Amino acid sequence: MLGGGGLVAANVYASASEGGWSGQGSGDAAGASLRSAGMATIDCPDVGAQLTDVPEAARGDVDRELATLDQQIAEAYQRLQQSADALRQDPKAADNSVMNPLKDKRTATLGRIADAIGRAGNRPDQLDALAPCTLRPAEAAPGGESAAPSQGGDQGQGQEQGGQDQGQNGGTGQGGNGPVAADYADINSVQPNAPKAPPGGTFRTECGVNENGLFNSDNVIVAPGVSNGAHHFHDYVGNQSNTAFASDQDLADAKTSCADQGDKSTYYWPVLRLQNGTQERDAGAPGGGTEGNAGQIVTPKEVTLTFVGSPSGKVTEMPRLLRIITGDAKAFVNGPANANASWSCTGFEDRQLKDKYPLCPSGSDVVRSFRFQSCWDGRNADSANHRTHVAFADAQGNCPEGFKAIPQLVQRIVYDVDAPSLNDGGKGTPLFAVDSFPEQQHKPVTDHGDFINVFDEGLMRTMVDCINSGRDCGPGDGGKGDDGKGDDGNGETAEPSEQPGGGQNTAEPSATAEPEKPAESQPEKTEQPGKTEQPGKPADTTPAEQPAQSNPVEAPRVDATTAPANTTKNQGGAPKRDESSAPATAAAPQVSESAPAQAAAVTTPPPANLEPQAVGNGGLAETGANLWPAALGVLLAASGLVMLLRARRLRY
Repeated sequence: MLGGGGLVAANVYASASEGGWSGQGSGDAAGASLRSAGMATIDCPDVGAQLTDVPEAARGDVDRELATLDQQIAEAYQRLQQSADALRQDPKAADNSVMNPLKDKRTATLGRIADAIGRAGNRPDQLDALAPCTLRPAEAAPGGESAAPSQGGDQGQGQEQGGQDQGQNGGTGQGGNGPVAADYADINSVQPNAPKAPPGGTFRTECGVNENGLFNSDNVIVAPGVSNGAHHFHDYVGNQSNTAFASDQDLADAKTSCADQGDKSTYYWPVLRLQNGTQERDAGAPGGGTEGNAGQIVTPKEVTLTFVGSPSGKVTEMPRLLRIITGDAKAFVNGPANANASWSCTGFEDRQLKDKYPLCPSGSDVVRSFRFQSCWDGRNADSANHRTHVAFADAQGNCPEGFKAIPQLVQRIVYDVDAPSLNDGGKGTPLFAVDSFPEQQHKPVTDHGDFINVFDEGLMRTMVDCINSGRDCGPGDGGKGDDGKGDDGNGETAEPSEQPGGGQNTAEPSATAEPEKPAESQPEKTEQPGKTEQPGKPADTTPAEQPAQSNPVEAPRVDATTAPANTTKNQGGAPKRDESSAPATAAAPQVSESAPAQAAAVTTPPPANLEPQAVGNGGLAETGANLWPAALGVLLAASGLVMLLRARRLRY
């Protein structure tokens, strides 16, 4: 009787809790199971970051092999998630099924990297030492929940949330690999910590918010010539020919989304997604759902691109085709040394978070900011590890010896998204997170931005002149500042422009003074005074210009594989479903043939749940088909009652 009754109660409770944000059940029991699955990660040495001296002739081969290393880690992480149940019973089984095969593959790839460098120069020794990887619990990873408290927040918050709080309010996200509750922090708990704006002028360029819907999972800087080199999707503004196969000439000849057609530069960053069960058209595609990047892509409400000067002196022109990466896409396992993106809320931008997503109050939008390196070595437009040719200035604004100050790109992206409900795993209000490499688990510390300078030389001169002369310039004003006059690019003073926007004073995008904070009883965002809402975009908007073919040996690939996302909040604050998203065919992650049978035989749900997912709270009416264990429990309980009554009659 007791067993049957317990089975009834357990099954009814679990069924009533199904259909939640994860698609796997969001009741306490089911949520705890999910939270314990897939939250270990694979920590491998970042080979690319350590290869600082690669001959130019070898860089193409080396970049392709580095991309192979990333692919191997992604496949191993998928096997790790698929074998989660078995590995919880026997953690050592991961050595044979995941870690040792990964080491063998990395050893072979590192050998090819050494050979490629050796053919063009001196063959590096001891690359094999970078082959072993570590299977690391998420809470022990550098930059993870318990590794460091939130910067600028409660110093004990990171430790507490990474431990017991994760067990109560965590989760593994729609894609099965994050985010968790500990990845978020209330902006009100953060002390003011924003850097002061440098003195001098500014130059603003306006390139839209990716309303063209230009996305792909390539990375033309880090993995040129490799499809899906990023393993996560990017938003692109500016240059419209961004694929892994775009040459310098392709970029120079491309169209641009920038208001000033002299700026064909490439600006890109990982997309932000709502974990609301929506299936974008990349749900079954590499870089998307098959690698744990799932949910509705959010189009920014606003993107501000501003170039600022140096507090220690004048700046010099950037070289054409200069490539800069800020932040570290692998900071969750690499540690925070190169982490540079920051998160905040409108009205609170004097408070910046590095390793947490912000929980913004009603009436406040999420703000994502990047400050790019502002010192250049004076020689190279790129470097082997894509970092050593540029550097950050010190606290006084001085560049390292031998480096020159260049205009610093400050990128500010605003999103109209609500603070997620953490106590129910995002069922009420969905979680949001950036795309990431699968093993980086959507941590905010992994956020990063990329820039390729394709400014016309004349416009670059105008930028430098505006900054060095203390003017604030923008599109269409020909370099004129507040006085309506400015250099025309040839050293002459031009007359005031009659174009709209001429002489407009552009404020520094990152707030340096305490802004006015939203009131407690602020109205809905659409009614806030002084806030300009973006006009609605038709649901059937398609990219105006498709980028170049991404793989020369295949049929042309449409890189805008996701429907253009829309503002995610309606009048009631509930997430809108993207009706234009076409469900993709479910596809489980590919498991390498070299993986032992044990890893493939014992599986948990794949990292990307590609079936249509419920967003509501679920209920018995939705899950009655799964109540057969309860029926068995009723039968057991009835049988027990009959046996008890018969036993009582026999006794008396």
